[in-house]
Amino acid sequence: MPNNNSGEATPPPRHRWLGSVIAVLVLAGLGGLAWTLTHPTTTAQAGPPAGPGARSGRGAPATTVGVAVAERADIPVWLDALGTVTPSATVTVRPQVSGVLKQVLFREGQMVRAGELLAVIDARPFEMALMQAEGQRLRDQAQLDNARLTLQRYQTLLQQDSIARQDVDTQAALVKQLEGTVLTDKANEGTARLNLGYTRIVAPVGGRLGLRIVDLGNVVSSGDAGGIAIITQLTPIDVEFSVPQDRVPELERSVAQGTALAATALDRTRTTELGSGRFLSMNNQVDTQTGTVRAKARFANDKGTLFPSQFVNLRLLLDTVRGAVVVPVTALRHGPEGDFVYTLNDDRTVSLRKVTTGQATVDKVAVTAGLQAGERVITEGGDRLKDGARVQLQGDRPASAPGGRMGRGASWPHAASGASGAWSADAASRPRRHRASEASS
Repeated sequence: MPNNNSGEATPPPRHRWLGSVIAVLVLAGLGGLAWTLTHPTTTAQAGPPAGPGARSGRGAPATTVGVAVAERADIPVWLDALGTVTPSATVTVRPQVSGVLKQVLFREGQMVRAGELLAVIDARPFEMALMQAEGQRLRDQAQLDNARLTLQRYQTLLQQDSIARQDVDTQAALVKQLEGTVLTDKANEGTARLNLGYTRIVAPVGGRLGLRIVDLGNVVSSGDAGGIAIITQLTPIDVEFSVPQDRVPELERSVAQGTALAATALDRTRTTELGSGRFLSMNNQVDTQTGTVRAKARFANDKGTLFPSQFVNLRLLLDTVRGAVVVPVTALRHGPEGDFVYTLNDDRTVSLRKVTTGQATVDKVAVTAGLQAGERVITEGGDRLKDGARVQLQGDRPASAPGGRMGRGASWPHAASGASGAWSADAASRPRRHRASEASS
């Protein structure tokens, strides 16, 4: 065996390899022992994880649920739409005659009544024209009266055979001519009187005046595009909205029954009611671009809460379903085979019940088939249930874990439920984990 310079013997290669293998095995054993000591509950936790819809194992605490009773109630059938407030009448007040504006008797934004005086045009030229028309009529009327007297004398002489019939016929034609002239004069007099009345500009409808367009002293005429002012009628006022074409037959059936359909206008947040009215009319054709039909509802607007061109949310009551079986919306659940609810049995178990739903409101839904009034349905905690699962109600005395005592770290179901009373599914597994930890220690 070779020696090194120091005189000590060098171990053979076979012994060095064997020592390395033994060292590796010792390290592996120490690693396995450390893993076992740091994971004592692995065996106790074996099994499929709990999840929504999984039923607790044998002896696990029952899930705390909320319950409601199916009852009969009336369900309103609403049509919700976005509407625009439009005035029932918008009138541009224009003068009927030309002249100088002498008086402006209104303020901008003022509320006026129909027939109220708004402005006055200088009436002197029209008074002169009326006097001329009256004078012309009086002159022609005098000529007519004289011609009629002459005709009467001619007719007397004709009976005495003292005058030619031709003279009588000529005088009769002159009377008729003067009668036509007087009639024309009366028409001219009436026109002059009418023009004189037009110098007083009055409000044709009641409503709110807009901004003033002309000032005192301006010469105005009937050809002015802007007129004197614009009046917007606010009481009553209309709301235009769109009806989807699929709901038009439903709306027509309700209108054909002769029922006044109630309409409610809400603000953009749907929290404040702006007014109550009724359905008024519907357009005669569908808009091909939007697939909707324009409709209109009328509101009294006594308080002035609706303003022209304002956007509002409109709710139209189409019908009311009488005596429907209703449950809270939270009780309805959806699955691959359709809608269903969990009903509560007398033995504190639940049954899965397939149902057919109808009309719904914000918090209630009608059940047309599969459920009877008076049955109890699960409203809270249903996500952790399956058909036949055992439950307990809020306020029931909580049951202890198997073995007659609660393990360390376990909690009562109502303590984990919070305000809703729903117990977390993790509570069922905590006692087993602690018992496994105690056994391993």
